[in-house]
Amino acid sequence: MGALAAINVKRPAFSGPDGDPIKLNHQSFVAIDRHRDAAYEATYRPQALYNRANEGFHANNEAFLLHEVSTNLPIYRPDTGPTDFHLHLPPGGYQLVLVTSGLFTFDYDGRFFHVGPGAAMLQSAIVHRQLFYTWAGLPTEENLKTPQTVAPESISMGYSGKFIEAFIMDPTTFPNPTVVASHDVNEAETSRLAWSHPLHDRPAGGCFWFQDPLELDALYKPLAAGASMKAAGPVYVRDMGLEAPSGRLTSGHIIATDPRGQSLLPKSAVGTADAAFLEKGEVVVYRVIRGEAGFRNAAGEKFELVAGDTVTAGKNTIELARMGEDTQILRLGLLKGMDNLRGWTPTQRDEIDGLAGQIIARKESRPLRVEGQPVGYLYD
Repeated sequence: MGALAAINVKRPAFSGPDGDPIKLNHQSFVAIDRHRDAAYEATYRPQALYNRANEGFHANNEAFLLHEVSTNLPIYRPDTGPTDFHLHLPPGGYQLVLVTSGLFTFDYDGRFFHVGPGAAMLQSAIVHRQLFYTWAGLPTEENLKTPQTVAPESISMGYSGKFIEAFIMDPTTFPNPTVVASHDVNEAETSRLAWSHPLHDRPAGGCFWFQDPLELDALYKPLAAGASMKAAGPVYVRDMGLEAPSGRLTSGHIIATDPRGQSLLPKSAVGTADAAFLEKGEVVVYRVIRGEAGFRNAAGEKFELVAGDTVTAGKNTIELARMGEDTQILRLGLLKGMDNLRGWTPTQRDEIDGLAGQIIARKESRPLRVEGQPVGYLYD
């Protein structure tokens, strides 16, 4: 077992966060994070540069953080490579990852996920690591300019790996314990273990969720007639299926158009997308992944966003009014259930981080690393 200590910690103080309540901003507000003002920082590891949507984070009472993660160094350096095995414990057990370029291999409780542009994962409180990523070898400035996409285009898979990531609250405010350090991982055993732990704060129905961009439920459907937005061609919608697995904490959709004269988006041949999803959310977050779009606020004033821009706004405060060709937009609706969550106290956070591998108990060994769902999610 090496660094894994088979101890099942049962301490009432760790049954869930006991800090301040999370409060979405229920007022009318609009906060825009412009890509031209972006700051990329190697906050957590040297190979990954983080670009935070800070204006929206602060305007929304620091309840929800969205950032872009850009791989910027090769995997073979001694200070980069695979990460350690760790877990995140944000309120509500919420971590969203949406890959936008390159290729990654993620390891969730001993199961490999080889993913590229458009792959979406919702998970937390599950032992995981990043095992592989692509790096295009470009200088930093050029690397950060590479186009992003959530359609599985072959050319985009050769770029450096990037993804959009979201948490409830800032990662520095909740526990993120390392379970097995990189130098302690035994590839023949450690990464095949199925783990569990008693520390979680997950709404009823919350679970691990993975959506491949080419599976049937992820295919794009034309937006039903009646939506007020303008576009040069048809507007398509992909339902990311986040609402149920998030425990009704958020809805997630990608709104997109094809390039002129091309059919880029993988489309469903059945049904249309109901525009009702555009009304979901006490707070809404729009991230332009590709292309450009126009929005209108409640006073009728218009503003434009381009690739890399993010707008965070209160309910019924803005609407998507126009989409350019070859545009892809991530829309997240933050739902009422988030107001029922609490944050961890600083003492809880530090004590759980200090427990590290002691909070994990070995349950079983996974015979094949390509079968079955990750099993670290506990519901009782």
